Amino acid sequence: MSTDALDLLDPILTHHIVNTLGWRSLRPLQQEAIGPLLAGQDTVLLAPTAGGKTEAAAFPLLTRAQRQGWKGTGILYVTPLKALLNNLHPRLETYTGWVGRTAELWHGDIASSRRRRILAQRPDMLLTTPESLEAMLVSAHVDHRAFFSGLHSVVVDEVHAFAGDDRGWHLLAVLERLQRLVGRPVQRVGLSATVGNPRELLDWLQGSGLGKRPGRVVAPGVALPAREGTATGSPPPGDVELDYVGSVANAATVIAALHRGEKRLVFCESRRAVEELGEQLRLRGVTTFLSHASLSTDERRRAEQAFGEARDCVIVSTSTLELGIDVGDLDRVIQLDAPATVASFLQRLGRTGRRHGTRRNCLFLALDDEGFLAAAALLLAWSRGWVEPVTPPGEPRHLVAQQLLALCLQEHRVGENLWQEWWGGLDPFGTAAEPVVRHLVEQGYLERDSGTLFIGPEAERRFGHRHFMNLTASFTAPPEFTVLSGRTEIGRTDPDLLTEETDGPRKLLLAGRSWLVTYIDWRRRRCFVEPVDEGGRAKWSGSGAHRVRSFTLTRAVRDVLLGLNPPVLLTRRAEAKLAEARERHADVVHPAGTVITRRGDSDVRWWTFAGHRASATLAASLPSVVLRHRLVDDRFVRLRDDVTAESWRAAVADAGTGLTLPEVDPGAVRGLKFAEALPPRLAEATLAARLTDEEGARTALTEPVRFVMGRA
Repeated sequence: MSTDALDLLDPILTHHIVNTLGWRSLRPLQQEAIGPLLAGQDTVLLAPTAGGKTEAAAFPLLTRAQRQGWKGTGILYVTPLKALLNNLHPRLETYTGWVGRTAELWHGDIASSRRRRILAQRPDMLLTTPESLEAMLVSAHVDHRAFFSGLHSVVVDEVHAFAGDDRGWHLLAVLERLQRLVGRPVQRVGLSATVGNPRELLDWLQGSGLGKRPGRVVAPGVALPAREGTATGSPPPGDVELDYVGSVANAATVIAALHRGEKRLVFCESRRAVEELGEQLRLRGVTTFLSHASLSTDERRRAEQAFGEARDCVIVSTSTLELGIDVGDLDRVIQLDAPATVASFLQRLGRTGRRHGTRRNCLFLALDDEGFLAAAALLLAWSRGWVEPVTPPGEPRHLVAQQLLALCLQEHRVGENLWQEWWGGLDPFGTAAEPVVRHLVEQGYLERDSGTLFIGPEAERRFGHRHFMNLTASFTAPPEFTVLSGRTEIGRTDPDLLTEETDGPRKLLLAGRSWLVTYIDWRRRRCFVEPVDEGGRAKWSGSGAHRVRSFTLTRAVRDVLLGLNPPVLLTRRAEAKLAEARERHADVVHPAGTVITRRGDSDVRWWTFAGHRASATLAASLPSVVLRHRLVDDRFVRLRDDVTAESWRAAVADAGTGLTLPEVDPGAVRGLKFAEALPPRLAEATLAARLTDEEGARTALTEPVRFVMGRA
């Protein structure tokens, strides 16, 4: 162990690291993190899953707390998942206890009696979510100024999971409000797996430009790209195999036959697939546990605990187990079809190879042609060392509206010329937010009086239920019915399954078992069931829906079709499927550019392989030749059946003067949380900006085009 590194930590911590944990050495990340964290620098710590990031943050921050005599809650530890908090709490409670300090949990499942104890005796470290932080700030039962007065540092675990969606903007806005409350800069520490743009991620985490201090990216042993978002040139080591099985039932047969006696974690891309595979595995006598967001907390906890203790078993999960929840000593990871991103694959691959002498491994089982090509393309991109840059969604006007309302709940009244100061220059809350404020006042969400803003009647009507609980969440979950067997909650199901016409008894598939519906309480949104042998169905809104594939991953699909194999082990079935896919797509791919094909008299397609957002941008930018009112595909754009080479060239020339933002479906606007608090034109502009990819669209526009007018 590095004596120099240990000498920098609190001696009591050092004693327990050596004697209680029995560590012979700190990992490189843990050693290199000590300096910047002790100095109070904003820092992003990068390491694969199980790379020791939690300790790399906790030990230096607890050392600072001891040396500087922090009082009250000095450290916030924020994660995107309650389950991850529950998993981390015992470990962090142990570390804080070593130095005579405390760590507590605060989220939606914590009982009110325990919350009262936490408020009365502030813990030194509070483990929570951004939504729970927001709820504390707006609650009449929490003296937030007193509670957070001792705050010095915030640790954001799985920071990449925040930065890529609206929960990230929500987190940043809440941190800025906290920083203003305590009246001093608060150190920000992000923990992340490998990302394609770590320096940009650090800049994002630091938030506003006001008071921003120098920061550090600490990533020993991680190959960082020379330029943000580019490939590092080599993938992490691992044993990866690609197979084609053609159905969930076949996947279950393969999983049941392979690796008996081992602990296997299977990732699926939808809750429905989790349920169907879980049922099929149980029918084959495999000890199986399930985890996804629509299972009850007790059901998921039982599965995670049992899986952590069992050996010869399988756990089937959506992305809920992708993040750092401990699932014990894992032998194998299996992936049905492909995850949406290389970053997700790296998280999942990192679940294995933790024991000495073992390697990381993953077996891909493709269920259909699209899933097979997606998996092959993802593995090709991974083999090139490419990882997605984490990019915050643009123009979060709906969250600006939410934050303005939340601030008025927090402070009761806010000066109409002073509200911007609460976000310290954070970009979305500058002058561009003023139209949002005007709309909130005009529509009655906010009232204005004597130079101050405060909550208006429309905000009370729309968001006031249960103490404005709906205002603290930055995303919308579709309504679901709670499923109960007796008094035991099994999980939640889509109401469509309870209203669709059916022949015979109505049966559900949930927790990997079939259930007969015996009674539906429509008013309380509850469904009562009893066990049945088989025949249940699983369904959730959006489950299995088409995902938005990036330019790089869609171009990797084209590379695969043009003959490049991902450098992984291919089964004979996979080799045969690759040959079949290349034969079927021979007329639509070309290494020198894009292809326009005609099938029959009316099916004309421009095969760009440019990704969903670029396709949407191109469809909006070429109105004279694009067939309107058709769904956008990530591989092609549908064209009018009367398109000619001449009309095509004219349309491209017109588009060269400026690309157009994609059209926005009104239904999509309704799905944007807090969109009702925005003027319709601003809500549409927000979504349009998020649907576009100008760089990808311009690349496709400038490439040579081949016209293939025969059958495609």
